[in-house]
Amino acid sequence: MNAVGQDHRWEEAREPEAPRGGRPAARTHLEREVMVPVDDAVLVRGRLAVPSGARGVVVLARGSDSSLQSPRLAQTARLFQAMGLGTLLMDLLTREEMEERRTRQLRFNVGLLGMRMAGAARWLKREGPTAGLNVGYFGAHTGAGAALSAAAFRPDQVEAVVSRGGRPDLAGAVLPKVQAPTLLLVGGADTLGLDINRRAYEALRADKRMDIIPGATHHFQEDSELEQVAELAGEWFLQHLGAPRDGAREAAPP
Repeated sequence: MNAVGQDHRWEEAREPEAPRGGRPAARTHLEREVMVPVDDAVLVRGRLAVPSGARGVVVLARGSDSSLQSPRLAQTARLFQAMGLGTLLMDLLTREEMEERRTRQLRFNVGLLGMRMAGAARWLKREGPTAGLNVGYFGAHTGAGAALSAAAFRPDQVEAVVSRGGRPDLAGAVLPKVQAPTLLLVGGADTLGLDINRRAYEALRADKRMDIIPGATHHFQEDSELEQVAELAGEWFLQHLGAPRDGAREAAPP
């Protein structure tokens, strides 16, 4: 099977809706299902969308569960597209791995998941519609640890990272090695998440910021919360995906 699946055809999708009060959606919006080669032997499922004139592309991953089955990640991807960002919504485990209980340990193998995220970024940089675009990582839950691990493992593949209600602590000892500007988004009602993210924030040495979404839990269930997350994250990506790094800078944590 070809690395991007058997069907090479792009389908023209409806224009993504812009966040309330945000910029209008891009006019041309092309989308397709893909099989992403994350290493020499593994293909994982994804959904790639590229608006006309995309200013970068963001890899979105939930971590151990299927990202493609997450309505919140899908909504965030649509909001990014409306801001002029390409998106790759991807699973970090194969369908067989998610179904096989004996491989449950893979769900928290952040090193492995991070390598797969880095593999997706490598593929995007050479895939036709996204070749030449800078890449950002958006990780939720264990996907946050995977994103930061990928950024530490292959710093040449990523220009910015956003963690949403995630477990950045799972990246552990490699957090100080992350070079990409990193934004941590945490729900104000997520007491445990606030503690975890503040400790991860202290360990990061890159350009960094931590924003708290008032009243939100780690699920970010309300549409208004997801729109706020997408706006903050999208602006972070737009700021950094085309900008050269000029040394580590930081904003004080809340």
